[in-house]
Amino acid sequence: MSKAIITREAIDATVLCRLVARPEHGAVALFLGVTRNHSRGRSVSRLEYEAYEEMAIKQIENLIEESEHRWPVVSAIAHRLGEVPLGETSVAIAAGSAHRADAFEAARWLIDALKQDVPIWKREFTDDGAYWIEGDAAVFEGR
Repeated sequence: MSKAIITREAIDATVLCRLVARPEHGAVALFLGVTRNHSRGRSVSRLEYEAYEEMAIKQIENLIEESEHRWPVVSAIAHRLGEVPLGETSVAIAAGSAHRADAFEAARWLIDALKQDVPIWKREFTDDGAYWIEGDAAVFEGR
């Protein structure tokens, strides 16, 4: 199974952890990004994600490879597309290593790089309309 996953189904964090666990590892750091019920002072009912999938997979694979060169880790990333209801996971990152510090550092770097570099776009549905999220800014789409 690939360590770079884009899916329209619920993300199974256990599967991701199994992809990075090795007998010599003493740590697996797992980051889960979940849909919360608010953003920028608005109530959020759900999120939707879209992607340029072929490019997103290639860039995720590159990020995984880079993390494995920067730290002594094995990394995996899963990102969900389509509708993601409240409380459900939209992105999961796992990094396995002999020691927790490397696993935590790699996972933190991966989520930051993913959000910055990979062509995956988020739309928030709020009580006053839908917004495309671009970096730290929200662009109103309307109702």
